[in-house]
Amino acid sequence: MSVKYIPVQWSKNKYVYDAVLLVCVAAYILIFLRLGAPAARTTLPVDEQILRMRAFGTCAFLMLTVILCIGPLARLDRRLLPLLYNRRHFGVLTSIVALNHAMYVFGWYFAFSPTPSFEALLTANTSYDQVLGFPFEVFGVFTLIVLGILAATSHDFWLSFLSAPVWKALHLMIYPAYAAIVAHVGLGYLQDARNPTFAVIACGGALAVAALHLAARRKAEPAAAGDWRPVALWSAIPNKRAVVVRLDGDERAAVFRNGATLSAVSNACAHQNGPLGEGRIVYGCITCPWHGFQYRPEDGCSPPPFTEKLPTYRLRLDGEMVMIDARANPPGTLVEPLPLPEGT
Repeated sequence: MSVKYIPVQWSKNKYVYDAVLLVCVAAYILIFLRLGAPAARTTLPVDEQILRMRAFGTCAFLMLTVILCIGPLARLDRRLLPLLYNRRHFGVLTSIVALNHAMYVFGWYFAFSPTPSFEALLTANTSYDQVLGFPFEVFGVFTLIVLGILAATSHDFWLSFLSAPVWKALHLMIYPAYAAIVAHVGLGYLQDARNPTFAVIACGGALAVAALHLAARRKAEPAAAGDWRPVALWSAIPNKRAVVVRLDGDERAAVFRNGATLSAVSNACAHQNGPLGEGRIVYGCITCPWHGFQYRPEDGCSPPPFTEKLPTYRLRLDGEMVMIDARANPPGTLVEPLPLPEGT
């Protein structure tokens, strides 16, 4: 596979993934509309428009929470990797659900405003100097804009057009967007809610996102001082699999075992910076778990006719400990695979 606008073919798994997403979203909305009004515990009946607004809003928040949990969960348990493969579809659907929430907000609160709806939304409350009563709407607007940008640029065309570093930096905006939506919910909906159920869910979800990211980050073994860094005992590296080691800064290398030899390449796939160390060697090539892009272990090059290349690293053994030279070789540099002791 290559980055030259060759589409990833649809498969049965992709259809099942999207079908499950749609069913779950529809079920949540219907259940909320059915049970949301009695659970609100208000003295006056909750208007149907407000109920729909809350249904789509809470659904979008929970969907975004799940999206941000998928990545670290897949790093902590390989069995969850299938959830990661089509996460972009999840993100696009989340953007659509959030947009429906915004449309209900404008339709209920600002439909008859003498000023334009968007201007009225941003000027109705300007109490930026206080916590309680803070204009929480701006956080929601920010999140909605970010989700729209990420959904619009999710196609591989934008990855190639913007370049991988720019595309990756752009999509990391999902984290400030999530922080903004937590603030939007905390300063808005939760201030008026009497039923603590969603407050517990919202706080628990935000804490789960933070805890899972910390746990996944700690799983990547930190590097030691000097040029040569310890990776792991060679016997601890599963055949056709890899161990990921963190080098300087945020750089990571994936050390793969291919039978009786070891090779190391950058952990970032040239396609979308996918985590190669979570993939495996298939037919002699390192295969990215996200979209199946492949590279030869010894030189980090995609097999012809594809042209993608990865940086490679030198390896050596110190007893049973695998050591890696933290200085990356230029992409496509051939490094002879490190042979393991006889009898392995």
